[in-house]
Amino acid sequence: MPLRSTARPWDNLTAEGNASSELGPGLLLPPQPPALFIIRCVIPSLYLVIMAVGLLGNVTLLKVFAGQGAGRSVPNIFISSLAVGDLLLLLTCVPVDASRFFLERWLFGELGCKLLPAIQLTSVGVSVFTLTALSADRYKAIVNPMDIQASSAVLWTCIKAVAIWVISILLSVPEAVFSEVAHINDADNVSFTQCIRYPLKDDLHPKIHSVMILLVYLLIPLTIISIYYYHIARTLIKSAHNLPGEYSEQSKKQMETRKRLAKIVLVFVGLFAVCWLPTHVLYMYRSFNYHKIDPSLGHMIITLVARVLSFCNSCVNPFALYFLSESFRRHFNAQLCCRITPHRQRSASYLNSTSAIRMTSVENNTRNTDAMTTIVNGHNPK
Repeated sequence: MPLRSTARPWDNLTAEGNASSELGPGLLLPPQPPALFIIRCVIPSLYLVIMAVGLLGNVTLLKVFAGQGAGRSVPNIFISSLAVGDLLLLLTCVPVDASRFFLERWLFGELGCKLLPAIQLTSVGVSVFTLTALSADRYKAIVNPMDIQASSAVLWTCIKAVAIWVISILLSVPEAVFSEVAHINDADNVSFTQCIRYPLKDDLHPKIHSVMILLVYLLIPLTIISIYYYHIARTLIKSAHNLPGEYSEQSKKQMETRKRLAKIVLVFVGLFAVCWLPTHVLYMYRSFNYHKIDPSLGHMIITLVARVLSFCNSCVNPFALYFLSESFRRHFNAQLCCRITPHRQRSASYLNSTSAIRMTSVENNTRNTDAMTTIVNGHNPK
């Protein structure tokens, strides 16, 4: 497919998609010094910050949940799976996307071209399907509170989390099948290579692909989640007026806990929708205008904003949980701020503990003597 510019990193900002497999013709950006500085330095630096913040937040979240017994609860298992999916995206797709601002051609080979789009779509699938499962879990906990969780609830939750990963991987297989490295010639007869998601000459494939991506990875899950939260809201409104008198205090505490968990899941869902909606809309626009080139600066800015937002979604969940959960905030701070106790404090602590042990030994000996006197004489010496 002929393009109208030479092969430069800024020409290919829209030539390769991110996690929702966007694809479009090369974007034309005049290679002026300010624009070149932004593309070469500012944007990759922003990607680096996103990657560092995301790794810090998700790794700390996993450490908090792994070190706490409560981390093996149903919601926390799903949240941990969500964090693993975000780490997968941050470690593989963000560096590759950032490298495109330095490299003038695709350097990751045919295997990388097939694996990376599949990994990206797998991460998106894990996120949206896990959020749907979390909403279903909150629906069950609030709308049907009398259903006592069985002792095998944690095991079944782990099975569901693994099933979500398997389904996400299977749905991403077409990405690996159709992705290929293409050699593209521009109008000046200069060729460059790019990883594309489907054949360049096929007009119908991108349209079908974009519609299916929008339905499976955004509209259908958000519709299901909306139905769940509609019933959750109705139940919470009714429960506010129908609490039993003698159990009102206990019922209020339970309901507050359930409302807080439901609020956390709803915030996760809202962040996902806000971060990924621009990418889906942009992908639909390009798929239905496949052979048209939009050389405007506005299109480039929209593309960059959509990409940054989609990658930011892999960073925000741990920090949203940090502000919404006091317990998680306490454990998170403990993980980040743990430090070695100074030598003097350790010495004082050792002396205090030694004195306490000696006093305990004296008290125990006194009690043992009194007990023996009671047994022998038949009465308490006191």
